[in-house]
Amino acid sequence: MIDNTASHSSSRPTPRRATARAGAALSGFARVPGDKSISHRALMLGALAVGTTRAEGLLEGEDVLATAAALRRMGVGITRDESGIWQIEGVGVGGLHAPDDVLDMGNSGTAARLICGLLAGHNFTAILTGDDSLRARPMGRVIAPLTEMGAQMASRDGGRMPLSITGTNDLLPIEYVLPVPSAQVKSAVLLAGLHAPGKTSVIEAMATRDHTERMLAHMGAELEITETDEGRRITITGQPELNPAEIQIPADPSSAAFPAVAAAIVPGSNVYLPAVGMNPARIGLFDTLVEMGADISRENPRDVGGEPVADLRIRARSLKGVIVPASRAPSMIDEYPVLAAAAACASGTSVFEGVGELRVKESDRLAAVEAGLAACGVAVWTEEDRMVIQGCGGPPPGSGEIAANLDHRIAMSFLVLGLAAKNPVTIDDVRTVETSFPGFIETMCGLGADITAAETADPSKGAA
Repeated sequence: MIDNTASHSSSRPTPRRATARAGAALSGFARVPGDKSISHRALMLGALAVGTTRAEGLLEGEDVLATAAALRRMGVGITRDESGIWQIEGVGVGGLHAPDDVLDMGNSGTAARLICGLLAGHNFTAILTGDDSLRARPMGRVIAPLTEMGAQMASRDGGRMPLSITGTNDLLPIEYVLPVPSAQVKSAVLLAGLHAPGKTSVIEAMATRDHTERMLAHMGAELEITETDEGRRITITGQPELNPAEIQIPADPSSAAFPAVAAAIVPGSNVYLPAVGMNPARIGLFDTLVEMGADISRENPRDVGGEPVADLRIRARSLKGVIVPASRAPSMIDEYPVLAAAAACASGTSVFEGVGELRVKESDRLAAVEAGLAACGVAVWTEEDRMVIQGCGGPPPGSGEIAANLDHRIAMSFLVLGLAAKNPVTIDDVRTVETSFPGFIETMCGLGADITAAETADPSKGAA
């Protein structure tokens, strides 16, 4: 067995610039990394089971490794064997130990918010931090319901990390109406609800990704889901004994979005992506691309461990602008930056409605997309929580240098745009791409993309 125990650190190596250029058509087969959302949940729920959970296809990016490192600090045995199977030795609901150091969640908002739900039900104090990007993200959305349940939480101004949480063995079950659609907040409350006696309910007016519910049911939790006048109500019965499970993790649809959009906008391309997760709460991007005229076929649909999966084939085709309604945002909130690359190449105007949530992601993604498209010669503007993009009807001018702002999806999205632009597009720093898509540049180059990367001097370190 390989014990992947290296501690995670938010420090990062020298900045790494990357440039994407238009070239030959993309073609071939690419295996996309495992689903990040499901990987986090497999580790956390495996930690709360009684017995050994085995996870195949776990994303081995920095975000997920941060979750594994945090759980190890709280007494969970997590190992990876030579074949890539991860084993999680569960300690049972309420069985975590007080960590001996600060829990560094790296760049991952999902890990940070969900682990707060676990910590709320344990009678010890833990301190969470992360990298510069994560420490700038608001945590108030999870602080509010978990405090209502009885946890004591303290943060910097604005509900930002570092964050201290002191849990309790006497959590109160609650009924919580999500103020905004958020699978992370929903999941944090449900995970806390595992530790509370009785029934805890979350009500969401707009359905969000349901990986937590699916995995909880897969591991034997008592879960009830009903439709009400207020929205979808998810109720969990607390203090169960979760069963260990065999978990196969599908390819991440959010990661598959990048080669898929690249194949759709680079003329002559034909790309095959196997075993991509097709959870209905995650495929808004693919539905939108088809509305724009993209040639996407779903082959060999099947169910893997409670999650729908299919193989995707994407062939290039001219795209047209589209209006994306606000109701679709929860199913594709992470994919708007790369959809913007497709919209820039389409004919006509695209409008993304109800996307204000993008302002509180790893960066202000609305501002980053607007600045990046403008730098590449694309007409774009934002109006409150909507974005309007005037497509170029073909290759955009390009030539821009894009500030990624420590945001992996901004970096990858503009590298994709560069593959279709008339002139190269350069990203100032692609280090954070490893958080969600290890080997992204190598994967894209394997399909025929022209992307080069090189380390650059870090101006923050001054002269040697």
